[in-house]
Amino acid sequence: MARVLLVRHPAIARHWQGRCYGQSDVGLSAFGRRDARDISARIADIESETGGVAEIISSPLRRARVLAAVMAREMALPVSLEPRLKECHFGLWEGRSWDQIRRETGDAMMGMIERPSEFRPEGGETTFEVRDRVMAWLESLPVDDRTIIAVTHGGPICAIRGTLEGVPVRGWPGLAPGYGEVVEVNSSP
Repeated sequence: MARVLLVRHPAIARHWQGRCYGQSDVGLSAFGRRDARDISARIADIESETGGVAEIISSPLRRARVLAAVMAREMALPVSLEPRLKECHFGLWEGRSWDQIRRETGDAMMGMIERPSEFRPEGGETTFEVRDRVMAWLESLPVDDRTIIAVTHGGPICAIRGTLEGVPVRGWPGLAPGYGEVVEVNSSP
């Protein structure tokens, strides 16, 4: 099985914090751009000790692409963009503050956890649609002994970890790594 390092993108631009940004193409904060270099160097050091990285794959959203590009320069590898690694699409909630969404919809956002196969923000995705697309990506990876880096988002990482570890959807939010953190999984045989 391929060894897959799921890396969450660095910190986003300050004016997006506290807002629902999902598939909105937001940029990184100044700290996030500096952190991208540190994350890349840390992963490159670890991987040089274990045989190196075969491939870098990234969500096409800018906040992931920036980190992937830094890693690509550091490791002299190309980056492949993979749409299935995008964050959840939150439909009409995109770009709005979470506080505003709560004021207007009450606890409707809990539908993503309590009814993951059917609840979707208007124009968005269900939790299980996100799960299905990221798991299809993971299952499409080659079954060999390569190391693959995938730069993605909190939602896809939670969906992959929750599915592989058998965690009920209610527990998925607790599986989210911090910005720039790495989670290791294996591709399916």
